[in-house]
Amino acid sequence: MLSRTADNLFWMCRYIERAENTARMLDVNLQMSLLPQDTQTREGSWLGVLRISELQGLYQSKYAAISPHDVLQYMVRDPENPSSIYSCMRAARENARAVRGSLTTEVWETYNTTWLELLKHLHTGLLERNPGEFFEWVKFRSHLARGVTIGTMLEDEALYFLRIGMHLERADNTARMLDVKFHERGGNGSQSSSQTGTQEARTEPTGTAALQSEFYRWSALLSSVSGLEIYRKVYRDVITPDRVAELLILHGDMPRSLLASMRAVADDLARVSNQRSTETERRAGMLCAELQYGRVEDILDSGLHQYLDHFLDRINDLGNRISQDFLVPLSA
Repeated sequence: MLSRTADNLFWMCRYIERAENTARMLDVNLQMSLLPQDTQTREGSWLGVLRISELQGLYQSKYAAISPHDVLQYMVRDPENPSSIYSCMRAARENARAVRGSLTTEVWETYNTTWLELLKHLHTGLLERNPGEFFEWVKFRSHLARGVTIGTMLEDEALYFLRIGMHLERADNTARMLDVKFHERGGNGSQSSSQTGTQEARTEPTGTAALQSEFYRWSALLSSVSGLEIYRKVYRDVITPDRVAELLILHGDMPRSLLASMRAVADDLARVSNQRSTETERRAGMLCAELQYGRVEDILDSGLHQYLDHFLDRINDLGNRISQDFLVPLSA
């Protein structure tokens, strides 16, 4: 397969996954903002959305203050934001258009229709009128694209590169969400985080209010990765930060966990192996093995923030190596 074709397939699926992840974050944050909160807490939760995507600086260069309306506009429809839903959907469609010959008709039509319907929804004001319905639509179109791809594509290199892009993006997003939520809430692993995070820590309520607040926070995080029902089925107990971390990092049966995502990446890399990819496969395999045989107690003892920060560095390195070995290098 040509490197340019593999590159388009890889980024096509990665961008649609990023759009879905952004919709999940915004939807859950919007629901959480309906709970009784002080102004500082509400502002901090929307700041967390920007920090997950590392867009805090770019946002503050355009907007004077953090408000739900401005964050929604920036994260959904701003064409200058490379991680906005608009930008991701556009990039996914353009990459799909470039490799129409490698896709089935159903896959191309799904991506193209999704882009056209997005333009219509933004033009008619669905986001402002009913943001929850808009985010559900984004998630539905992403599910549809993924299902049509798996259900109609031949299991060859094209499908493998699509899946590598999807699972690499999913692992990156899950790690970012977990890191930011633990960091901003003062959870395990944030004790040795940066001074900035310490300064932004907020005073927590006490007693029953604190327990209720904790429950809603971790329920929101689980809901953002479709993990609330899975958590209840696996643990059958109250929601605790340690178990949330274990589920989203080490539980291989949880489809959005780091282990499940990296296992899929390692398996598909082995299927597209070439003479230059030995080191990339080795690093993916090592990361997968560490997750498979890791213990959440060891991760929390060493510091969750440091662990996830190191994981994200390794994910970025893996993405760069995949580009060098199979795709069009990022510097090209």
